[in-house]
Amino acid sequence: MLTEFWPHWLTALASAFDLASPYALLLLPLPLLAARLMTPERVGASGALRVPPSLVAEAARGDSVAARGRGRTLLVWTLWAALVVALAGPRLVLPATALPASGREIMLVMDLSGSMERRDFALDGQTVTRLAAVKRVGTDFIRRRAGDRIGLVIFANESYVAASPSFDTATVARALDEATIGLVGRSTGIGDGLGLALKRLTPAGPEAEGAPVATAKVVILMTDGANNAGQTTPRDVAGLAKELGVRVHTIALGPRDLSNADGEQDVVDTETLREIADLTGGRMFRVKTTDDLIAMADAIDAIEGGRAKAPPVPLRKDLWPWPAALAFLAAAALLASRRIA
Repeated sequence: MLTEFWPHWLTALASAFDLASPYALLLLPLPLLAARLMTPERVGASGALRVPPSLVAEAARGDSVAARGRGRTLLVWTLWAALVVALAGPRLVLPATALPASGREIMLVMDLSGSMERRDFALDGQTVTRLAAVKRVGTDFIRRRAGDRIGLVIFANESYVAASPSFDTATVARALDEATIGLVGRSTGIGDGLGLALKRLTPAGPEAEGAPVATAKVVILMTDGANNAGQTTPRDVAGLAKELGVRVHTIALGPRDLSNADGEQDVVDTETLREIADLTGGRMFRVKTTDDLIAMADAIDAIEGGRAKAPPVPLRKDLWPWPAALAFLAAAALLASRRIA
């Protein structure tokens, strides 16, 4: 029974254990080699060896001194072996589940202009601001996009990257949830926001060396107004997105359009957003209610699907602190034994 169990146990242990620097174990016999190569003549000639009178006195005490010497020798070897094993870097290989991977990079571009404070959306039976509704639906969308590199750009008068493209969807979702109106002004610079998103997508040239290049690049542009700030126009930036092969989905928020505003201020420019989507091969979504917002997120999640299981990345847990602690204890015991003597 034991003979049948042992090979399986040994195989399992070997597969779950490895060393970061296995060649460090070659240092284990170093003290023996040093003792072998350092002949008594050389040691005496160097004049480096001095026998303390206390050790000479102890030598006359007999067996107890010999036993104490063997104990110290054992401590010294334990100290050396533990240090060498710690230097070799023992570690456990932990099982890891396969992660979804899409080869897709998505930049969310969100309007933080003053009009996002309007209370014309509903959540949980209560009237809330457009921003609150976008945060609720947007953070849920980000979290379920595991496997994508997700980033976040926010814009108003100015634009800035709130979260660089990352596989850490939880961090990007938190950045969206912490976005505050007024942080970058209160106007609507759609062109600059879209342009910054294109700039922060992983480049495909030599400058991308060392960074994973996405096979599909997508921008999701969300705004409830018309471009009235910034240095670029949305149509010009959309032409650049087309040249770069970046697909742009646009979301027009709010109940009123610029085409039928009837003098109302801060209404969404649906026509421009549709042109951007059509030019880049994306899709324009008209969102007037929270239900529309949820349906839009589900639709984009379906359009930008295609995630598959990637090979699991092995996780390793370092074990070197244990032999290092043993070496410390052996050194402490050796020091204590010398003081007692």
